[in-house]
Amino acid sequence: MDSFAVIADPTRRRILDELRAGGADVATLVARLDISQPLASKHLGVLRDAGAVRVEVAGKRRVYHLADDPLPEVLAWITPFHRKWSMSLDHLARLIDEEQA
Repeated sequence: MDSFAVIADPTRRRILDELRAGGADVATLVARLDISQPLASKHLGVLRDAGAVRVEVAGKRRVYHLADDPLPEVLAWITPFHRKWSMSLDHLARLIDEEQA
């Protein structure tokens, strides 16, 4: 599954958002997101297979973390837009500063 299909699902995006704050096991994600355990496991499997999360075995628990370089295709696609928007906003800020001076 490509990275865009991975983030197309709102539940997977919510899981990724939760994992930004740090690792969590399935039970923690189920409680925080108010979803069923089978649903969380299904989506974590998709995220793992896509390379967006990594799994750490801690005793009987599996703790999920964001991968070091999750969703590189999404980042590669959005970066040129981000640069253009940042440059446009910087230009706008300079114009406003000049007008106020």
